[in-house]
Amino acid sequence: MRLRNKPWAKDMINENLDLIAVQPEGMQGKWQSRFAKEQPLFIEVGSGKGKFITELAQQNPQNNYIAMDVQEGAIALVLKKQVELRLPNLQLLLANGADLSELFAESEVDGVYLNFSDPWPKTRHEKRRLTYKSFLKQYQYILKDDGYLRFKTDNQGLFEYSLISMNNFGMKFDELSLDLHNDEVMNAQNIETEYEEKFSKKGFRINYLKAHFEN
Repeated sequence: MRLRNKPWAKDMINENLDLIAVQPEGMQGKWQSRFAKEQPLFIEVGSGKGKFITELAQQNPQNNYIAMDVQEGAIALVLKKQVELRLPNLQLLLANGADLSELFAESEVDGVYLNFSDPWPKTRHEKRRLTYKSFLKQYQYILKDDGYLRFKTDNQGLFEYSLISMNNFGMKFDELSLDLHNDEVMNAQNIETEYEEKFSKKGFRINYLKAHFEN
């Protein structure tokens, strides 16, 4: 979902370059240097307004997190939260998720989160889906051998497509739910995104999975 332009976004980004990377070239294998201390590293590709990633970072100070989005307006909203919170284990990244293997080194990341990604429902746009095989190849490259991918969506078509795409890629499923919010065990630690909160209240079922790559 494309957000409206934020006139203040560019200035806020330029004033807080200690919290956000806008020219990440050459950062492969060096992301830990942007955090207060070296810890397991997780990234969210497409961070929306930042509710999920900021709460996740607050609840898990033993991990480092990167909120990533290609939209300046979106990442600026996350930055606005981080300027107030100043979480030492959260960094932001303005970049395209299609370039992950150019942004991160091989086996640099412990986990990847995909939350309510654009479903790109038209067949001709299949290659833009974040669970298309070219994206899966990049996740596999940047993830450690024991790394994992977590994926949530309210879009049934995208979820079914993703299951097939991941299965065809040889991924193994560790957790799977077609109705996350009514699954007591899997939903116990769930952190909702703004979008998830809004649409689950309208009765939309939330699909969820956790998967890993076979070594």
